[in-house]
Amino acid sequence: MLSSYSMIRDSWKKLKKSDIYPIQKSRMIEWRKGGAIVRLDYPTRMDRARSLGYKAKQGFIIVRSRVRKGGQHRTKIMGGRRPRRLAYNKLTVKKSIQLIAEERAADKYPNLEVLNSYYVGEDGLYKYYEVILVDKSSPVVLSDKNISWIANHANKGRVYRGLTSAGYKSRGLGHGRLGSAKSRPSIRANGRLRR
Repeated sequence: MLSSYSMIRDSWKKLKKSDIYPIQKSRMIEWRKGGAIVRLDYPTRMDRARSLGYKAKQGFIIVRSRVRKGGQHRTKIMGGRRPRRLAYNKLTVKKSIQLIAEERAADKYPNLEVLNSYYVGEDGLYKYYEVILVDKSSPVVLSDKNISWIANHANKGRVYRGLTSAGYKSRGLGHGRLGSAKSRPSIRANGRLRR
């Protein structure tokens, strides 16, 4: 006998074969017409939100963030230089699209801290992530021993310093020393920060 959260998780693992796929397709059409950052009343994926620390109480909000897919382009250099070495298309940024989605949500709500985020869909042009934000000045949050750590000064602006799960992954951390030598203590210290 599966719990309701297990059923939700299984349907998201095999989305195209599940019953929620027609609903998801109609959602993509609506979301594309909507705004880039939209506040929600409740999470689309309750199982994922709960596993990442979301609680349905005061001080927690959910925001859906929309980010473009694919690589980036620089404007083409017009002038007497050879364009071969100048790399103006097919650029891949060091940040993941999920981290960019978290940062944009944090920009929209500067009085809240990003706890975590998770994938909720994509269409031909955009990817969609739901970001869990926490009000660190809320008395409900401060009295909860499981989440009160976010009010510490050391966690101020944590999304901009790569302290969320997506930030750790972009920094090459989270899997021990093996394979992350060029990321420690930072990419700037290793001379890998592009100027």
